[in-house]
Amino acid sequence: MTMHSLRPLSRRRLLGLGTASAAAVLLSACAGEAAGTEGSSAGASGSSTLNIDFATYNPLSLVIKEKGWLETTLKEQGVSVNWLQSAGSNKANEALRAEAVHVGSTAGSAALLARANGSPIKTISLYSQPEWSALVVGKGSPITSVQGLKGKQVAATKGTDPYFFLLQALEANGLDASDVTVQNLQHADGWAALQNGSVDAWSGLDPIMAGAEQDGAELLYRNLDFNTYGFLNATESFLAESPELAQTVIDAYEHARAWAAKNPDETASILADVAGLDEKVAHQVIVERSNLDVDPAPGAKQQAVLKTVGTIFVDSGDVAQQADVDQALDELFDDSFVTQASPDTIKES
Repeated sequence: MTMHSLRPLSRRRLLGLGTASAAAVLLSACAGEAAGTEGSSAGASGSSTLNIDFATYNPLSLVIKEKGWLETTLKEQGVSVNWLQSAGSNKANEALRAEAVHVGSTAGSAALLARANGSPIKTISLYSQPEWSALVVGKGSPITSVQGLKGKQVAATKGTDPYFFLLQALEANGLDASDVTVQNLQHADGWAALQNGSVDAWSGLDPIMAGAEQDGAELLYRNLDFNTYGFLNATESFLAESPELAQTVIDAYEHARAWAAKNPDETASILADVAGLDEKVAHQVIVERSNLDVDPAPGAKQQAVLKTVGTIFVDSGDVAQQADVDQALDELFDDSFVTQASPDTIKES
C-alpha cells in the first residue's frame, strides 16, 4: 500500500481548558459488553481524561487501543485515556451527543444524519473506505434477488450505513421502504434474528457479516457505491476546548494507518481477538473489504456520496427537511487537524 502524504505540523495547538462530564455504557457488537467510566475532558492542569471509542468496524481504533500509543503519548501530559466500545454508528452518535465520548466512530451517513438532527459534531478524519454493508440471507434461502424481499421482514440498525444501504438497494431494484418490514435491531441482533428465522434478510455490517458468511449466510446484494466512508467525529466543544488533544488523536490515527499498511496480518489478528472472529475471516475484512489507504481528509468525494444519501433522509422521514441536510453537509467537515498530522509524534510503548 502507498500511504497518503500529509503536510508536516507547522505548529502545535495550545491545549484549551474545559470540562465535560462523561459516563456511558455501550453494548458491544461482537465482544460482550463494554462499560465506560466517568471522566473529565482534557484540561491544562489536574486530572484529565480523553474519552474515545473503539469499534470492530473501525480497525484503526483497535490498533491504537491494543498498542497503547495514546496512553504512552499522553501520560507525560497528565491525560488518561478512557476507551468505550461502540456497537454501531447509532450508539457512537448517542455517546457523542451525550458528550460521553469526545471522539467517536461512525459511517459517513450516520454522521450526516446526526448533524442534520442537531448533534454538534465535526468529522475530523476518515479511517477507511470500506465495503462493510450488504444484504444477507440465510443458507439455502429461497430469496435470490432484492425484488424477492417484497413483503418480507428485514433486520437493520436504523441510523447506520446498513440501514441506508437497504433503502438504496430497494430503490435501485424498483422497491420502496414500505415494501418491506424493517426490524430495527442492533447489528449482532440482526444476524441472530436471521439465524433463528425471525427475519427473512439482514442488512449486515462487517466484521459480523464476514463471520456470518463463514457460517453459511449468503450475500444477496452488494454495491460498493452504497457504502459511505468511515468517519471519525468529535464534539465541537472538545475541538474548541482541547485542540491539542484532538491533534494527538489524529496523529495517533495516522500513525496507526501507516502501521496497519505494513502489518496487515497483525491488524487482522487484533480484529479477530476483539471481534471473536476466525483469523481467516478477519483477514478477509482487513485486506478485501477495508481500504485503510484512503486520503484521511474529508472533502469533495465524501460530500458527493452524502448528497445522495441525504435525500433519502428526507424521503424516509429521518430528517425533517432538505435544508437541514444541506446545512449539515456544509458544516460537518473539519480537515484542519488531519492536514497538520504528525504521526511521528506518537510514542510507542
